[in-house]
Amino acid sequence: MIGKIIGAIAGSKASKHVSGIGGTGGALLGAAAPVVLRRLGPLGLIAAAAGGYAFKKYSEKRQAQSLKTPQPRFGSEPTRTQA
Repeated sequence: MIGKIIGAIAGSKASKHVSGIGGTGGALLGAAAPVVLRRLGPLGLIAAAAGGYAFKKYSEKRQAQSLKTPQPRFGSEPTRTQA
């Protein structure tokens, strides 16, 4: 019972740093996380951690690429005229 309450509080706080999830959604995910992690077992926990790490690296790489290559704007290039 106390684990679910602590998980709900942690999930609510963590949802403030994630876009698309509100405080209530984070609390529900935090309350459900201990139950899911218990069912996964040690190998499932390792797989979930590895998947989370891989997703973090993927999203950081994608964000760095989007910052590195600016998107072309419509009408920003000078037009060429034929002589």
